[in-house]
Amino acid sequence: MTQSAILGFPRIGARRELKHAIEAYWKGGSDANILQETAAGLRARHWRLQQAAGIDVISSNDFSLYDQMLDMTAAFGAVPPRFGHAGGPVPLDTYFAMARGTSAAPAMEMTKWFDTNYHYIVPEFHAGQTFDLVGQKAVDEFLEARALGIHTRPVIIGPVTYLSLGKAKDEGLAPLSLLNAILPAYVELLRRLKTAGADWVQIDEPVLALDLDKAQRKAFKQAYLTFAHAGLEILLANYFGGLGDNIALVTSLPVAGLHLDLVRGQPDLEQVLALWPADRVLSLGIVDGRNIWRTDLEAAHTLLDQVATRRGTSRLQVASSCSLLHAPVDLELETTLDDELKSWLAFARQKLDEIAALATALDHGPDAASQAFVASRTAKQARTASARVHNPAVAARLAAVRPEDSDRTSAADVRRILQRAALPLPAFPTTTIGSFPQTAEVRQARAANRRGDLDDASYDRFLKTATEQAVRIQEQLGLDVLVHGEFERNDMVEYFGEQLEGFAFTRGGWVQSYGSRCVKPPVIFGDVSRPAAMTVAWSQYAQSLTDSPVKGMLTGPVTILQWSFVRDDQPRDDTCRQIALAIRDEVADLEAAGIRLIQIDEPALREGLPLRHADWQAYLDWAVDCFRLSAGVAADTTQIHTHMCYAEFGDIMPAIAALDADVISIETSRSDMELLDAFRDFRYPNDIGPGVYDIHAPRRPDVAAMRQLLEKATERLPAERLWVNPDCGLKTRTWDEVIPALENMVAAARAARAQS
Repeated sequence: MTQSAILGFPRIGARRELKHAIEAYWKGGSDANILQETAAGLRARHWRLQQAAGIDVISSNDFSLYDQMLDMTAAFGAVPPRFGHAGGPVPLDTYFAMARGTSAAPAMEMTKWFDTNYHYIVPEFHAGQTFDLVGQKAVDEFLEARALGIHTRPVIIGPVTYLSLGKAKDEGLAPLSLLNAILPAYVELLRRLKTAGADWVQIDEPVLALDLDKAQRKAFKQAYLTFAHAGLEILLANYFGGLGDNIALVTSLPVAGLHLDLVRGQPDLEQVLALWPADRVLSLGIVDGRNIWRTDLEAAHTLLDQVATRRGTSRLQVASSCSLLHAPVDLELETTLDDELKSWLAFARQKLDEIAALATALDHGPDAASQAFVASRTAKQARTASARVHNPAVAARLAAVRPEDSDRTSAADVRRILQRAALPLPAFPTTTIGSFPQTAEVRQARAANRRGDLDDASYDRFLKTATEQAVRIQEQLGLDVLVHGEFERNDMVEYFGEQLEGFAFTRGGWVQSYGSRCVKPPVIFGDVSRPAAMTVAWSQYAQSLTDSPVKGMLTGPVTILQWSFVRDDQPRDDTCRQIALAIRDEVADLEAAGIRLIQIDEPALREGLPLRHADWQAYLDWAVDCFRLSAGVAADTTQIHTHMCYAEFGDIMPAIAALDADVISIETSRSDMELLDAFRDFRYPNDIGPGVYDIHAPRRPDVAAMRQLLEKATERLPAERLWVNPDCGLKTRTWDEVIPALENMVAAARAARAQS
């Protein structure tokens, strides 16, 4: 019989229970026991949901209090020395300190998990690095499920992925050279799982979707030949893309099962079927774990039936394409979506039902799951025919776009002269990335307004007061370029989507971004257009309060695309160009309102890169063009800024330069300014604002620390091209943290000016 399976389930809880419990612990409002009780309750609930839906293969150890890569680091005792861990099990506070930092120890680096908006904590490796299995989490959670009568398949990150995604802190150290050191710890983990009663383990190796070098290929062979003697059946899981030229490698490994992502890697299927033995398990990820559209069950069943005809069903699993971590938890909790749109969607809980229905249909025919198949067919037909999806005016405008619409009037060096004349700023000009603290008072006022308890006029007065206070604080701090604070914005993408046609919004469609940080992505279901100005009034109001220049703050088209659940019925680049035209209109209106600095944030530009290098250029061509289309309307004297989050920029520097932004700000403090090496080596021609302090951690860096980072920046780049700013927006911080940090930042900038 066909088995149904998932690769993982969301951790946060349908009502973000985990977020609230973790943050209460951080704030001292609860102890570790309460946090662990909440976590255990969520795990039990999620296992029972899977069991009730008819899922045969249920995951364990897919749960985390912060991040699955950090969990592996803690399990192997690979704690960076600065956190003072003396060996043995890693305490909870040390675990969180690695992710968030302390006053004495900066946090470990954080970056995007492949091409998703989930962030992982990057492992750090030193010469002589050792690994010892000091953590029992995977075993404990397997036993926890078994005590509830549920036999699970534990999930762990594989050694090649773990090492490949880590970062060597000592020059000349190759992370994969540590394979011999880490394999015994993995073998011991597998041994303990077997002793606990596990028969299968899912080992996630998503680097198999990438271009592998010789060292990685060799590491795969060595690791899995070693694991072949551990006594557990291994399901090797690849996701986020196809195997491509790694098929021969994977099918030669001594593992009992293989998972394919058929949402993104369907072209691999024929070759895998030819090479993968029929007596081994083949897991087919046919239900999209990364989007929210209802699965076309008839099309999925047709494909699965073709496989079953060739292989039979006894060693076949129907599964999610990847972990459901990237999907919201439960559509049934939605109260704001209309019935038509809601019928087109499936969240994690509904995807369980889809997987179970496909497994049933494969064994007994579609009639055995007729209710699910009828609902799928009806939703597909309604969505295709809906007049809400297609707007002829949007299509006509997109067709009329000319190549020259993406170009500024003059080259960057000409614009720089004009802008410095129009905006006389000191050396090392100081600014922030955009947002200021969204205090409890701000969130409560927004919630009251949404409920109808605070009328629009009163809410508007509240926001104006908050904006004026932020402007006055920035003036007192001595910042050179101000922002309005974004108190009216719930989220940098959702705020814009709420004012654009073609978007819909959920009440509880939360997904984890990192740690306790959750986001609620908009749903792009139709053609995108801008009915009216979105940000002009608030930027104009802030500018009216001060003689200092105020930046207009926009989210760029690629980031709005990447951080939304995007329609799957047209190419992504078409949707992105529609968004770009909407942002272009906003740029024009901000400029007409007298705003002379406009920031178009694109933190997701690199995140959107296809996993294979061969596909990069096509993506970068349209992504860069979309940014340029949004900014191309600006006059030469209008300074266009952009911001990007943690990423490795070295391999996309030509594309970053092609954006033609006058100023780019980037997150660099956690990398100790090492990210600037790429800009130096490329000879990046425009201005740069390297972040001089990490806003993701509750630290207040002193002047000396920021001054030291600025010195490292000037060693790499011309001082006259440098701006001074935090790593990212300050929305998640408190004023008690922000004010002294910015005071120190301004002091560091002034010290740099005095020495320049």
